[in-house]
Parts: sequence; structure tokens; C-alpha cells
Amino acid sequence: MEMLIVGPFQETQIATLIIIDALDECSDKEPASALLSVLSRYVDKIPHIKFFTTGRPEPWVRSGFHLASLRPHTEIFKLHDIKPDVVDSDIKLFLMAQLTDITKNQSTCNFVEDWPSPQDIDVLCKKAAGFFIYASTVVKFVGSQYHPPDERLALIISLPQDTSHEGKGGIDLLYTQVIEQAFHNMDQGYYLHFRLIVGVVLLIINPLSIEALSGLLRNCSTQSKIYNTLCALHSVLLIPDNIEDPVRIFHKSFPDFLMDSGQCTDTRFFVDPPAHHRETFSLCLNVMKKGLKKNVCNLAGSTPLSEVEDLPACRAAHIGDALGYACCFWTTHLARTASSSLGVEEVQKEIDEFFTTHLLFWMEALSLMGNLDVGVYALNDIEQWYIKVSCVWRVYSGSLCLCSFRQELPASGQMTASVFSWNTLT
Repeated sequence: MEMLIVGPFQETQIATLIIIDALDECSDKEPASALLSVLSRYVDKIPHIKFFTTGRPEPWVRSGFHLASLRPHTEIFKLHDIKPDVVDSDIKLFLMAQLTDITKNQSTCNFVEDWPSPQDIDVLCKKAAGFFIYASTVVKFVGSQYHPPDERLALIISLPQDTSHEGKGGIDLLYTQVIEQAFHNMDQGYYLHFRLIVGVVLLIINPLSIEALSGLLRNCSTQSKIYNTLCALHSVLLIPDNIEDPVRIFHKSFPDFLMDSGQCTDTRFFVDPPAHHRETFSLCLNVMKKGLKKNVCNLAGSTPLSEVEDLPACRAAHIGDALGYACCFWTTHLARTASSSLGVEEVQKEIDEFFTTHLLFWMEALSLMGNLDVGVYALNDIEQWYIKVSCVWRVYSGSLCLCSFRQELPASGQMTASVFSWNTLT
């Protein structure tokens, strides 16, 4: 806060607006938001800055805004205090404009003259219950180029009316309709395939492209299968035309739905986070075991990285997004797996094998990507996981070799080598 915000803006005196979106998605464990607590200590020192913060009124968020030093500087605007008819008017306008555009863009369909009818718009608005994400998802669902829009709209209109629990009832029914329509009459094996692909998309730390996802899932699915599966969910996922651009989620309510067994009651589609983190952990390990090797980028001799011509292109050609992701985040997925399950011993064996055969290659790849520090946090993730499962660290010879490392930097500041020292813990 001092280095990034307070110091620079005190020096420049530039009037600035900083937007903090979805503050409720921080995983704060303290009674008050950690971010708001920090702001409260410095708010008097940065008078030329305004913060615009959004989020659900979770307890730690509310507590943060009630901190004594923040109160005099804070104005709270509650969206649910807006009159419902004002919100409904906006949603109706959006629905009418977007659905009318569908009739212009799909000239092969024969629409009735008043489609969508005012009655249909009223029903949709009532189902939305003030939630714009509902209206947005309906428009994407109805606008599918592979289905008749009038039939899809009729499906949504026919859904039971349920807007309980902050609108989740309505959006749950809509999401259920979306995935059932996309994947009906499939055999059981296909639903395993669905959960694998969608589970990875929902749980990965950084969004990946379809090309990178196919690299991560190389033993489980082809690029065309991944593309077809994800495209069927175009109303809830952002599927770019370019397979090198990342696949993104439109709204957090969709992963929340699929990963909550109370909301997603159809086991064919339910994504269990600990189980799927376990699968993604194994996928990352497989990618690394197949892709990592000594001098993975085929560099000549002991050339310092600063002297490698076009290092980013070299990394892209020899490491790529899938292997790069696996190297950086495999232990993050490990840390989020179930700590007590029948697969714990298998996970231990996978870690043992990786450390025995690929540890130094992994460190080399991290160095080439400029992420050597990730190794420190990764080892900590592994240690914490082993502590959770109350096991002794084991690699070959019945004990664990922890790798602590440092970079030797000559006077020029150029990295020329990494020196590894080993400590054995019994």
C-alpha cells in the first residue's frame, strides 16, 4: 500500500479513481476485510484518491466499512434499495433490444410478427427477479446459432417460477436448462468427459486457451472434443474464435452452481472441487513428466538468459502455455485436494516419482519462465499438504529431500547458474 499507492500519489498529487470490484470474493478469515483494514490506516494520507468498491454485503465487508477511520470518508450505496420497478424497467429494455436483434441476425428463422411478445418479456423479467445475469444468460441461450430461438425462448418461459434465496432459485433453474439442453441423451461416459473438461475450466488458477487446455488434457480428450463441449456452453462461457485466446466464465454464479451439490442436484453435471483439483493435479504432473527435460529450450552452452535472442518466443515454442501452467500451479491444485481419501497414498507416490526424476528439470523451466520463486511456494504447498494428511515426507530412500536454492548473481547482475543445496528431513 505504501509503495504502490500512498507514496506515488502523495508525490504526484494526481486525483485518481481506483475501482475494486467484487470485494466479497476475497477469502478473508478476519472479522473485517483485510483490504479495507489497510485502507483505513492510510485514508487520511491520500486525500486526492477515491475508491469505488463493489461487493455483496458479506459480514467481513460490512465490518470493514464500519471501521472508525473509514466511516467519515465512506458513502454506502445499496443496490437492493433501488426501487424494483426501476430495475425491472432496465432489464425489460435490455431483453427487448437484445432479443429483437436476434430476429435481425437469424434471417433463416420464421418469427411471428410480435416476437418476443410483451407478455414474454414480462415473464422473463419476473424470473430475473432483479438480477441482470439472468437476463444476460437468457439472451445468450436463446441466441444460439444452432437452435431455433423461438423454441429456446419457449423453454425458458415454461420453467417454474422460483426466485427464492437472492435469485439463486431462478438462476439455478436456468443453468440446469442450459446444460441439459446442451448435453441431453448422452451416455454415462460422456458425462465423465463433461465433468473433466468443465471442471478444469472452472478450477484452473489462470484462464487457458482451448489450445492450452488440449495440451493439459492430452491423454483424456482431443482439441475438437474440448472445443465442441465448451461451445455447447456458449451462454455461460466466453468461447473466443481464436483457439489461442483464453476461455473465460461470464459470471461467478455459474461455477458456484456447478460446484454446489445443493444447487446442482444432477450428479451428471456436479463438479466436486476437491476431487477435480486432484484430477487437475495429476494432469499437471503428467504434462510435466512428458514435457520437462534437460535444457528444455535447447539453448547453446551456458548462455545467460539475458543474452538469449527472443526468449519469449523460445519459451512459447519449447515450453508453451500448458507446460508453463503445470509448472507454476501443480502444487496449488495439490493443496486444494481432499486431505483424507483413498487416493492419498497414490498422490504421495506421484510426488515421490516426480521429485526423483524431474525436480531439476522443473526448476530449470521455472527459471526460464522467470518464475523461479514459484518453487519456494510450491514446496511450501507440498509441505502443508503432507501436514494435513499427517504423513511423513517421503522421497526415495525413505526420507524427503527438500530443495532450497539460490541464484548466483555476478557483479553484472546476470543470472548464470542456479546452485542447489539439499537438506534431508527424517
